This record gives sequence, structure tokens and C-alpha cells, in this order.
Amino acid sequence: MTDDLKSLVAAELAEPVEPRAAALAAAVAALYPRAARAVLFYGSCLREKQLDGLMLDFYLIVSDYRATYGGSWMAAANRLIPPNVFPFEADGLTCKYAVLSEADFARLCGPGSDNPSVWARFAQPSRLAWVADRAAGEAAIAAVAQAAPTLIARTLPTQAVEPADPLDLWRAAFAFTYGAELRAERKTRSGSIVDADPERYHRFTAPVLEAIVNRAATPLSRDAALRGWKRTQGRGKGLTLLRLAKASATFAGGIDYLAWKINRHADAAMIIRPWQRRWPILGALSLLPRLLARGAVR
Repeated sequence: MTDDLKSLVAAELAEPVEPRAAALAAAVAALYPRAARAVLFYGSCLREKQLDGLMLDFYLIVSDYRATYGGSWMAAANRLIPPNVFPFEADGLTCKYAVLSEADFARLCGPGSDNPSVWARFAQPSRLAWVADRAAGEAAIAAVAQAAPTLIARTLPTQAVEPADPLDLWRAAFAFTYGAELRAERKTRSGSIVDADPERYHRFTAPVLEAIVNRAATPLSRDAALRGWKRTQGRGKGLTLLRLAKASATFAGGIDYLAWKINRHADAAMIIRPWQRRWPILGALSLLPRLLARGAVR
């Protein structure tokens, strides 16, 4: 990474967090006193002043999975299909937090990862809501600083001509990542990420491009880059289904959260029946064909 990019990322991560969100992040970290290293706050709630009734999004970064879970099967699940996701509530606020080790967080933000779920999120704004010590903060900055170059390096070769507006490159990049997950948001959502803070993406463009040049990787042809995204999108949707299945064992009320999110973003008017709560994996799978047919998820 370049010093300019690292400085931008460090400054963004250090921006103030709403005090109640910071307290909630600290409470999440306190659940894992032997392992917690950092809590990153990301997602649309970053832009919200009124947090009541919303579900905040955190990533809990831990030293390793054994220290986090002991001998539990969850350590193996987190390692094999990262991340594990859990709900949490404290002082009237709710969140879901995804658990990754420091090593996995760095790997999944970097150019060697074909799984966009982490680098796509951390190419967007985030905040360091809680940190164990200076070393943990520096490790988080280094990992996050890899995310945007990974995203843009995958996207640049797909453009027939260099976009006149740098924001169009970011919009194209997020459109590719939205195609790699089963999403309830409308197709325009990927563009609205950029439009919510265009100045931020303008500031990041030159340092990100410089970081890509410094990686000195062999550039892909346009056809190869498009094929790569197609493979990534196919695998990404499969991974989404695996994570949903795993979450049914870790996320109490997960199917109700899924229904809330789809109804919120896609106006699907989904109603969960009692048997679907009793058997959440089968319940989620039973909903999928209808949701795909109606375009509620893509």
C-alpha cells in the first residue's frame, strides 16, 4: 500500500463514532476478553444519527478462533466458512457482528482472495469503533487499506475505455460485487453507495490506483477479467447460501432478520410461518425460489 492510501484509511477509521454505537462495540468486544482485537463499524448505519430500531453492522476481529470459542465446533466453522455471524443487543440497540481472525481479515481484504464479501465492504467507509491496543489498530488499518485496491484492480480491466468520471469506475466495481451475493437491495443500490459520499471516492481514487501500480501484478485482458468476475459471482452466491445455512445455528431469529431486511429493501411483504422458524434452513430454502422469481433477491 502507499503512504497516502494508508493515511486516508487511518483517518477514516479514526473518525468519531456515535457514542451509543461505540458503547455497543465495546460490549461486543467484552464478550470475548481473551481474543478481541478490534471492532469495525460499517454499513448504512454509519450515516444515521437515530439508531433506535436499526440493526448495526460490526466486524469483530479476534486473535484466533481457538481463543475465541475454546474447543467449540464454532472455531472450525469460522475457519472453514468465514465469518461466523451473531446477533447482540445492549442498552436498547441491536447489532449483528461477524467474527474474523486478524489473519483471515488481512487475507480476505487482499488480492489473493476471490471472495468479495470482505474486500467489497471495506472498500466502503468504516470506523474503528473499539480497539484493544495500538498494534491491533495498525493491523486493522493495514488490512482495510488492501480492500479498495483489490476491488478496483479486479474492475479496471473490465472497462472498455477508462471512465471519464472516476466515480463510474467505483459504481461499476460495486455493481460487480452486488452480483456476487444474494442481495435484497434494488439494482440501483450499488450506485447509491458511491453517490452517498462522492467526495470520499474522489479522494480515494488516485491513492488506490497508485497502490495497484505498486503491486506490479500482470494486468488481465478485458475478457479474462470479465470471466474472473463471472466465476467470482457464481462462487459468491454459493457461499452466501452456505453462510445462511450456518447462521441458522448461530443466529437466533435469523430467518426473521432475513425477512425484515428483504421487506425493507425489496417491499416483498414476506411473512414467516411457524414451521419456518422451527426449521430455519429448510424455511430459508423454501423461500428462495419465490424470492428469485419476484426479483426480491438477485
